[in-house]
Order: sequence, then structure tokens, then C-alpha cells
Amino acid sequence: MRPFDEEEKKKRFEYIFLHYFPKVKSFAYKLLQSEEDAEDVAQDVFVKLWNYDSAVWDEVKSLDVYLYTITRNQIFNQLKHKTVENAYKEKISKGKLEMTEQEFYEPLYVKELQLIVKLALEQMPPQRRRIFMLSRYSHMSNLEIANKLELSVRTVERHIYLALQDLRKIIFILFFLVGLSSPA
Repeated sequence: MRPFDEEEKKKRFEYIFLHYFPKVKSFAYKLLQSEEDAEDVAQDVFVKLWNYDSAVWDEVKSLDVYLYTITRNQIFNQLKHKTVENAYKEKISKGKLEMTEQEFYEPLYVKELQLIVKLALEQMPPQRRRIFMLSRYSHMSNLEIANKLELSVRTVERHIYLALQDLRKIIFILFFLVGLSSPA
């Protein structure tokens, strides 16, 4: 496909922007819980999209998936930046300006893992997600959850088991990918 001329590029981008910006911003807001940060992420995503060769816009099989991936990566980058910034501010406030490598990376890994768990939970069926969250975040027993949702205890146990299986798979894949990308 031939690249767009400048006028075509502007029109195509305007259409994409108007159609997808609210979706991108909403997705970022769900994860960041900050209107300002979500706005920044969404703007960064569309700046990146604008800087890509415009011929790519029509070649991408699903612009939704493409924008989701860019948005997710941008959120990771923003969380990393904020974590580093907050850790540095904390060190300065304590009068300690040097950080060990572990002190530097540990909060990043925790934030990334939390975000990955949050993304994984969003992909789960609603009932499984609700049961898992009641169990792990509200610290309810299986019996309490069963009574609250009018389910059998066995059903609650099964949903928690399946949720944990889903999370283990995702974490295993991530550790496998990280292991492949780290220098030997």
C-alpha cells in the first residue's frame, strides 16, 4: 500500500484519533486510576502512532489490538518512571542518594507484576474475577463468598483454582520471556 500524502494522512489520523482516543484513555484510566496520567498516556500513544509510517495504519489487521499494545507498553513505561521517581524522592528525603541495584529494580518488578495481575483479572470471566477478588482482596473465606453469591463452596473453590491457574500461566510465560531476553 502506498503511503498517504500529507492531507490524506491528516484526515486518516483525525478519524483514528476521534474514534480511538476515548477508548485508549479509558483503558489507561482503568489501570492508572488517574485522569491526568491517563490523558498523558493516551496523548503519547497517538504521538507514537503519528510518527509511524502512515501506511502501517491500514496494514495492521486490528488497530484495536495494535493500540492496546502501544497503550499497555506506555502504561508500563509510565509506572516504571513513577516508581523510579518516587524511590529517588524517598532516598533524597532520607538523605541517602545511592541505591543498590536491587533497591532500584524491586519496586519496578512489584508494580509490573501488579499491573499484569490486574490485566489478567480483567480478562477472566466476571464471576471468576469477582470470586477471586473477594477471596484475595477482601479476604473473605470460601464459605463467606459462597453465602454472599449464593453459590456452593465447591463452585467458589473451583473458580479460585481456575483464577490461580490463569495467573500462574501468565507469570510462567513472563518469566520465560524475561529469561530469554536477559543477557547471558
